Amino acid sequence: MVTGSRFTSAVDRRTVLKFGAAGAAVAALSSRKASAERLRTSARIVIAGAGAAGISAAARLVQVLDGASITLVDARKEHYYQPGFTLVAAGLKPESYTVAANRDLVPAGVTLVEERVEEFDPAGNKVVTNTGRSLPYDFLIVATGLRLDYGAIAGMDMRLIGRDGIGSVFAGPKAAAATWQEMSRFADKGGIGLFGRPATEMKCAGAPLKYTFITDDYLRRRGNRGRAEVIYAAPTKGLFSVPIVSEKVRMLYQERGVKVRYEHVMTAIDPGRRVATFKTPSGSEEIRYDFVNVIPPMRAPEAVRRSELAWQSGPFAADGWMEVDRSTLRHRRFANVFGVGDVAGVPKGKTAASVKWQVPIAIDHLAGTISGKPSTMAYNGYTSCPLITRLGRAMLVEFDYDDNLLPSFPGVIAPLEELWITWVMKEVALKATYYSMLRGHA
Repeated sequence: MVTGSRFTSAVDRRTVLKFGAAGAAVAALSSRKASAERLRTSARIVIAGAGAAGISAAARLVQVLDGASITLVDARKEHYYQPGFTLVAAGLKPESYTVAANRDLVPAGVTLVEERVEEFDPAGNKVVTNTGRSLPYDFLIVATGLRLDYGAIAGMDMRLIGRDGIGSVFAGPKAAAATWQEMSRFADKGGIGLFGRPATEMKCAGAPLKYTFITDDYLRRRGNRGRAEVIYAAPTKGLFSVPIVSEKVRMLYQERGVKVRYEHVMTAIDPGRRVATFKTPSGSEEIRYDFVNVIPPMRAPEAVRRSELAWQSGPFAADGWMEVDRSTLRHRRFANVFGVGDVAGVPKGKTAASVKWQVPIAIDHLAGTISGKPSTMAYNGYTSCPLITRLGRAMLVEFDYDDNLLPSFPGVIAPLEELWITWVMKEVALKATYYSMLRGHA
């Protein structure tokens, strides 16, 4: 195997030539991105995962390539609009707001295999599903998302969500609705509300912060804030990976009486006693709760973790994130493989907004390999978080790998201001943008 922009030994010069006159066709174009003419190729492309990243990738491939065999593999029948989970857990949207049928979202011309990828074999250029079906490929796009590891918290079980003061926004539409019921009961009575996030990489790192803000607001609206103690357990010495955003949230929490416990990582929960246990620098600590929003450690799916696609060393290796170049999303050791979305082992980028930027870049590099005209596009780590700070107000936080703020609407939406217009974007406009992305528009 070789690194860099060259193919692995399994995808050599003969493989590139096999894709026909693609190179000549593209050479005649002044710009592949600017042209409506699609690239002719007979490449076999497998996409593992039919979430936001997988379906978006399929749609872009259909737009860019002509004649390719595109196969999308995912056993899950339902497609979840995950940015809506917080709105469901806030009592603002029904469960149905976040659910669609995957089959209805698959682009025409793409074959959907409703099975789970059980094994990745990048050396053999194939994936194997849970039924034993072998799917060979010339290119592979891994978009499997991540796994919520509730089992890593002793005493925690997904069946507990919606009972005895336990909520968990991330576990799915039903769990989000059950979380709302538990949080609402807490807001009616007061007590101790416990929030936090895991020490691992996670999707939408702003969600734990915003749900703390939302709960605080409901307590105030129901006249029970004085009867409640709100605690946020941060696994590090900060509240957010971007220092200026972390400081803004710290100031808002201080202003609203949210008590922060730094360097606290949840390790266990006792539903009967309503006590959570945390690992801290000074040892184990128990915190009692009346309501707790449990967010488990997040890791790459097992099929990725145990494959050659995972990082072999470094900060992303422990949780099995996929080893990709952070600028191109191309695998660093298997050059005909790309990783997009939550599974990608990059410093930032586990949001739907990141998918919108990642997918076009990965597809452009894939097409450039077929054509022999390498892409110059690069992903800069763009991530976006509409951070709700109270019902009717939110901050639009956008940043890159280097923690630079990247406002999309300079002069209109200040990135660290609590604005009504940002709230409208989150509650109303974002879903339309998301489904536009699934159709390949970005």
